[in-house]
Amino acid sequence: MSWIEDAEFAPDKPFGPQTLPYGVLVTGNGPVVAVRVGRHALPLRGIAAELGPRLADLISGDSLDPLLAAGRDVWRELRERLTGIVTADRAPAGAELVRTDWHTLSMPFTVGDYVDFFASRHHAENAGRILRRGSAPLPENWTHLPVGYHGRAGTVYVSGTDIHRPSGQRKAAGDAHPAFGPTRRLDFEAEVGFVCGGEAAAHIPTSEFADHVFGVALVNDWSARDVQNWESKPLGPFLAKSFATSIAGWITPLEAFEHARVPVPPPDQPLQQYLVETEPWGLDLRLEVHCNETLLSHPNFADMYWSPAQQLAHMTVGGAPARPGDLFASGTVSGPERDQRGCLLELTWGGSDPITLSDGEQRTFLQDGDRVTLSGSAPGPGGSVVGLGEVTGTVLAAARR
Repeated sequence: MSWIEDAEFAPDKPFGPQTLPYGVLVTGNGPVVAVRVGRHALPLRGIAAELGPRLADLISGDSLDPLLAAGRDVWRELRERLTGIVTADRAPAGAELVRTDWHTLSMPFTVGDYVDFFASRHHAENAGRILRRGSAPLPENWTHLPVGYHGRAGTVYVSGTDIHRPSGQRKAAGDAHPAFGPTRRLDFEAEVGFVCGGEAAAHIPTSEFADHVFGVALVNDWSARDVQNWESKPLGPFLAKSFATSIAGWITPLEAFEHARVPVPPPDQPLQQYLVETEPWGLDLRLEVHCNETLLSHPNFADMYWSPAQQLAHMTVGGAPARPGDLFASGTVSGPERDQRGCLLELTWGGSDPITLSDGEQRTFLQDGDRVTLSGSAPGPGGSVVGLGEVTGTVLAAARR
């Protein structure tokens, strides 16, 4: 029996000893690095002596940055030590549990570069049919490489941060000229993000994925669809995506997902050698998307065409290094069924087929006051459940200029 008396700290619960995600809690003594244990969190500064000076130096600050840079061997060592501590029958000296719902989370690491991919075939084909009617659903290059774009690291916000409706240029069909103003088609995108760590490196092969990815977190890449449709000709998203991206405050270590690994679907044609996987790095992550109190969809990351290892290989094959704190996200996670679609663009088929919320209201796109919550889990060892921290955000009216 563990000294942690919390009914949610159990193998059949998302945040039992098989998960142990890292976050940074805001406390009366400032931000502290902690691991989540059920409904509670264990600040690590208080048990620094139990960890020893080398590990203590990595977790005694106000962010995960030193730990991200330390590398895979250290990540594994710390996780093993923490697993032993939280499953022991006695609490170590200095241990103090705090309720997660009594504290806010701060951004757990300093975001370096941010890259967003477009790795779901179901999403890419649906978006193509909606936005490029009369053309082939997929661009010619899509099955040959993981399509992506560089985002704005400065607008990656921790879960719970309110999101102001962005403004930009938009042009509806039949308009002679574009108009400027708040987006009328604000959307969410249910995504999975990967936090880089270890030694900075370029040309990372798929076989070294685990050496350069510290952990996994849910991501909501908010999107202004009317702005996107007008400005993405011919280049990719710009203002339509750069205003806000939300990330969960708890980062689940990649090692926790060892039992969730699955192969991605066979490619349509032979791939360039740098994209060939020698071991599978698709992940069986089951997601849920809620708007206010309504469950909208439950995408599965196992349906993705491109694995995160292939995404990282493509991101670095041109010579750009992945560095500790870099973040890359999968793009919208969608499946073959309507209730597996990961954004309103698909769920409402471009606004032509509204969805009905549990209170009877209808939506084509998000309204001010709407709250979007992404959650998820994966299979763990021995039939356990590995949790992903929620990412939430509430839409506010456009900020006054």
